Amino acid sequence: MDRARHNRRRLVAAPLLVAICVLVTAPLAPADVQEQRARLPPPATCSDPVEGTWMSHKYYPEYADWYVFSLRIRRAQGSSSGLTGEIQAHVWSGGPRDAEPPACTGFGSHWTVFMTAQGTIDDGRIHFWGTSWRPETAFCGRAPVSGEYNLDHFSGTIDPAIQEFQSVNNDGGRSVNDPTVFRRVGCFDPPAAPHVKVAPPPFYPRSNSGGCGWW
Repeated sequence: MDRARHNRRRLVAAPLLVAICVLVTAPLAPADVQEQRARLPPPATCSDPVEGTWMSHKYYPEYADWYVFSLRIRRAQGSSSGLTGEIQAHVWSGGPRDAEPPACTGFGSHWTVFMTAQGTIDDGRIHFWGTSWRPETAFCGRAPVSGEYNLDHFSGTIDPAIQEFQSVNNDGGRSVNDPTVFRRVGCFDPPAAPHVKVAPPPFYPRSNSGGCGWW
C-alpha cells in the first residue's frame, strides 16, 4: 500500500515538475524572440554604439494587449557610462493579429505614456529605466492616471552585429524579468553636409567675325 501511494506521488509530481519548468522557461522561448524581431523595422547602424532610438514590439496574450516601447537614448554629458533620454510606451488592446492598433470600437483602450529616463552602459551591458511618467495621448478609452502605471526598467547586452539587445523588463508590477527584444531603428548622427555642385560656365558661341572672337 505504501509503495502504491509512493508511486502515485511520483506520477503526480513528474507532470507538476514539467509544468513548472515550462512556466519558468516559456518567456525565453526562441519562437517568441523571433516573433518580436519579425515585427521590427530594419536596424540602423550609428556612429555611437548606444545612442539612438531603440524599439520593441510585443504581444501579451495573457492580457490581450500590445506594447511598443521606444527608447531614445543619449549619453549623459560629462560621464563615460551615464545615459539619459526618454521612453514612450504605446499600448493598445487587441488579439494576436492586431500588430497595428485597430479602430476604436468602444471596447478596450489605446494610449501612450511618456517617461523621462536615465541609465548606464558598461562594455555593452545596458540598463535604462524610467524616472517619472505622465499620460501622453488617449486614442481610445482613457490613458492611465496616477498610480496606474509602473516605471519600466530594461536591462540587457547590446549585440552590435545585429543592432539589438534582448532585455528583461522589471516594473515592480506585472512585468517581472519580462523578455523584450529591442532593435536600434534610428540615429542621432548629424546629417551629412550637402554637396554643393558648381555648374560649369556656359560655352561661348562661335564667332565668325575674326579678331578677338572665337573662330
